[in-house]
Amino acid sequence: MVGEARSDFLIGGKLILELKAVDAIHPIHYAQVLNYLKAIGLQLGLLMNFNVEQMKDGIKRIVLTR
Repeated sequence: MVGEARSDFLIGGKLILELKAVDAIHPIHYAQVLNYLKAIGLQLGLLMNFNVEQMKDGIKRIVLTR
């Protein structure tokens, strides 16, 4: 839990996994993952959208650079 929000999954204490089922990934979705990464002190997140024809098109890697 990050403040009032909850990330979907924290994997091995090193990776945030945020799941979506939306028509398109928007900047607010990236911002959400970045905020989780900053709050928890991690650098790597995955944003996965399940509303795609091929799953490879729905996976976005997000790296917080400091």
